[in-house]
Amino acid sequence: MSALAVIPARYASTRFPGKVLARDTGKYLLQHVYERVAEAKSISEVVVATDDERVAEAVASFGGRWVMTRSDHESGTDRIAEAVEASGHDGNTAVEWIVNVQADEPEIEPSSIDLLVEMMQKSDGGVMGTLACSFADVGRSGMPSDPDDPNCVKVVVGGGRALYFSRSEIPYRRHNLDVDGGPYLHLGVYAYKRGFLQTFANLPATPLEKIEGLEQLRALEHGYEISVGIVEQAAVGIDTLEEYRAFVRRYGVG
Repeated sequence: MSALAVIPARYASTRFPGKVLARDTGKYLLQHVYERVAEAKSISEVVVATDDERVAEAVASFGGRWVMTRSDHESGTDRIAEAVEASGHDGNTAVEWIVNVQADEPEIEPSSIDLLVEMMQKSDGGVMGTLACSFADVGRSGMPSDPDDPNCVKVVVGGGRALYFSRSEIPYRRHNLDVDGGPYLHLGVYAYKRGFLQTFANLPATPLEKIEGLEQLRALEHGYEISVGIVEQAAVGIDTLEEYRAFVRRYGVG
């Protein structure tokens, strides 16, 4: 069984409008992501789900595949669900897993995607999975990270599954114990069982999801488990112009 990767890519961005089409490196930011995902051995095809002709034209220019979706989706998962259905993969039994990769993570490791897919293929009845990295490892990689930053989403992991996601630092260390319990940085990549994706997209939004602004809490609140794989290297998403300029420097330009 193979996995289909879908990259939801909107042109609009509150803090960095048009960031997916930034190309100070000579390649679109989205193109960097697309090419990294395509390197993963577990991925049979990569599709960009967008609602903007400018993004579609950019993807076509570098030979990528894209699907046009509605502009009124409230989450990336909803956009992915429409794209999978529109591309004809919704009933494709050869595709077992749908992988959701954020369009602003140009340094995502293909091996991390492979680890996620392999983990879910080995899971017993698992329908959704994601990745996390300890903040200590993120710091050693030179990537910007701060557990106090609400834009860095944290996850509490127990028994290989997510117990809770939050923008606050969790768990709170009341006692200075030498216990491996986090905090873990949640990485914005997901794997969904093909049949579960539409189910998840159709679930009603939940209170904690609305409070935290984190759609993955919808799955937990509806009683679904989310498997979590721990990786040693994080690819931190680009949300601001300053973060993009830092990526350009790491890439060796400027």
